[in-house]
Amino acid sequence: MTEYDAAGAAVQAALDAGARYADARVMVRRYESMSARDGDIENLVQDEDSGIGVRALVGSGWGFFATPDSSDGGARRAGQQAAAIAAASARVTGPTGEMVALEPAVGSWSSACEIDPLGVALSDKGDLLTSATATMRELGADVAEGLYQVWDTRKWLVSSEGHRVDQHIRECGAGISSTAIGDGETQRRSYPASRGQYASRGWELVDELDLLANAPRVAEEARALLSAPPCPAGETTLIVGGEQMALQIHESVGHAIELDRILGWEAAFAGTSWLDLAQLGSLQFGSELMNITIDPTIPGALGSFGFDDEGTPAAARDAVREGRWVGVLAGRDSAAVAGLDYGGSVRCDGWARLPMVRMTNVGFEPGPHTLEEMIAATDDGIYMESNRSWSIDDRRLNFQFGCEVGYEIKGGQLGRLVRNPTYTGIGPQFWRSMDMLSSEIVPWGTPNCGKGQPGQVGHTGHPAAPARFQNVRVGVRA
Repeated sequence: MTEYDAAGAAVQAALDAGARYADARVMVRRYESMSARDGDIENLVQDEDSGIGVRALVGSGWGFFATPDSSDGGARRAGQQAAAIAAASARVTGPTGEMVALEPAVGSWSSACEIDPLGVALSDKGDLLTSATATMRELGADVAEGLYQVWDTRKWLVSSEGHRVDQHIRECGAGISSTAIGDGETQRRSYPASRGQYASRGWELVDELDLLANAPRVAEEARALLSAPPCPAGETTLIVGGEQMALQIHESVGHAIELDRILGWEAAFAGTSWLDLAQLGSLQFGSELMNITIDPTIPGALGSFGFDDEGTPAAARDAVREGRWVGVLAGRDSAAVAGLDYGGSVRCDGWARLPMVRMTNVGFEPGPHTLEEMIAATDDGIYMESNRSWSIDDRRLNFQFGCEVGYEIKGGQLGRLVRNPTYTGIGPQFWRSMDMLSSEIVPWGTPNCGKGQPGQVGHTGHPAAPARFQNVRVGVRA
């Protein structure tokens, strides 16, 4: 019995049990990760799971059921159970359960992969991490750490409307960090980002990161931060590095434009959104330099796919155009409730989880400047990079971020190193103050986005580049 047969059997069973719509996803995922500390391997995880998840719609009620048994009998029982849950849900008054129209998709898609990450010898991967962490330790790190992660996911979708889609997505990434401990002070530096860099690519990404070559610099910068003066406090011109901008976009734009949050459907995990649908198309979210797209078609980015988990083909869409809010992340049901005509942003993190609105690749289009031009144009300010901490309210409005490293800018040049740099702001005020944006876009990957109950971990991408902001409060200590 093929995966398509199992999914089809589940859908037919749901229809036979009274569903007016049903879809089923068979998923197989392999996961591998390894971590090293101070020159030694600390942990190795290798895991594989598979199963089938079924959604059914009866009247206005949705039902979902999942099982690791994807045999014909297991699939049919899953379809019947999903329909029974949907019928029970329909007894409670709610949205009509309509979905925006979608032409049934039939096709296959695979992410680009030059070197199969699971085909690389464990000894080679281990040598990379132990060598990089041993180098940092030798050069002054009190704690030196390294990590890689690999996901290999295959999924097959069948729907009662005629969807028949299969995808093979391979993702991986890695990173290193050095921690230096001083008298009442601890500092950390990371590469290539605070959580590493991840993409829907093969092991060639990790090769390109060249962790070993960057290990000495990471260790030296962590040690130097111990004796650096604290970040000055006050309002100033702020230049934010690309990796930190990726997190800024993720937290204060990406989550805010999730339609289920805006509608109040997803409020339990980190809240709702400050955005009001009545202002879609008119609200000035940021400055005219702010152009943000929702684009799951970017080759190699972590939030890329061929079809979302409702079978909607991947397509680029504007979220913010010249500072104006014009688009949301939506599914077919939430879009219908909101009166929109598009979905395309629904995913689940495994066969046992209900698909929900998730970020894809949400990020900048290139600006007209370079980082060097921004620094040269700044008479007095602060440059910050690499996230260290973040806090944002449950409406995705008020935020505070801490970075690993900062530099004073004086007379158009980078000045002294400063430690514990922080900045704070209110979303639309902050984004409207952006007056310079780099063209140096990098599609940063976030492999740990949490949402939903039961919790789901999403993989998202954020094309980002350095940007400059005016009159930002920095050096906040509490």
